[in-house]
Parts: sequence; structure tokens; C-alpha cells
Amino acid sequence: MLKQVSLIFFLIFSSYMRAESQDLKHLTNELEVNVAASRVWELYRHLGISMLTAQQLKNVIQNVQVLEGDGGVGTMLKLTFAPGNLSYTERFIEVNDEKKVKVAKGLEGGCLAIGCSVQIVRFDIVEKTSDSCIIKSDIGYAVKEEFEANDPKPNIQLLAAAAQIAKRFLESSKNDA
Repeated sequence: MLKQVSLIFFLIFSSYMRAESQDLKHLTNELEVNVAASRVWELYRHLGISMLTAQQLKNVIQNVQVLEGDGGVGTMLKLTFAPGNLSYTERFIEVNDEKKVKVAKGLEGGCLAIGCSVQIVRFDIVEKTSDSCIIKSDIGYAVKEEFEANDPKPNIQLLAAAAQIAKRFLESSKNDA
């Protein structure tokens, strides 16, 4: 019986992983920051970057709502964009302190609302030197077959803006110290 349950679980998990790992297209942004990777990770690790970005981009982000969790795996976050009629909800599916990687899966809104079947947002904080690192933001997405002619794409500009905000915030606080 245990072998049968294990086999069923394996088959379900395998089909889920195949669906998740379908040929994703990627949009990527990289930004060098003159601050230690550990300090940048502190901001990205939990909810800090989301709250700081919302605070700095009030004309773009109307509200950030934590639907569930505390910033770790399983956290659900909903961003409502100004003027308040568009939103995007995601769930954090990986938070790796050792590798300084955070991955969120889009649940609704964003490019999912315009024809994408999958939207995965990934942040990698890559140490360059002891006093600098690279914030790598990536959106992986797949388009539903019936929408391929429209070529819907997620927008990486918000992630690029968040990285710029993190850079200004962290580099200015480094100079204040």
C-alpha cells in the first residue's frame, strides 16, 4: 500500500514539475550594488523589498497586502496597482538563505491575466566582492497556446525599479553608518 501511495505521489509530482518546467521564456534584469550581499539579502529575504518599493512608488503601487505568512516559503502577497483596478498575487515557493535566492509563483493577475499559463519571479543576490553584489531579477513565463499570437509578456520594469530602490536605500544607509 505504501509503495502504491508513493508511486502515485511520484507520478503526480512529476507531472506537476513537467508543467512547471515547460519551456519558459525569461526576462532578466541585473544591477550591481556596492553593498555586501548579506545586507541586500536581508532586504529581499522577507517582505522588506516589497514594502520599501510600495513606499517609494506610491503612484504605481496602491497597496501591498500580506494574505498569508511572514515572508518565508508559503507567504502569499497581493500587490494592487494604482488606480486600484489591477492586482497581482504570488506565493513564495523558495527562500534559500545559503544561496540568497527567493522564488515566487504568480497565482493571479500580472501576465496570467493576459494569456500566460505560468509566471515565476526569481531573485538571486550574487556576491561579487565582500562589499558588492548583483541583484538578478528574473521572470520566467509561459504563454497559453491560444494566446501565442498576441505574445503576452510580463513587465520586468517593476522588478528593475525595486532593484534601483534597494540600491539607493542600501548604499545611502551604508554611507550614513
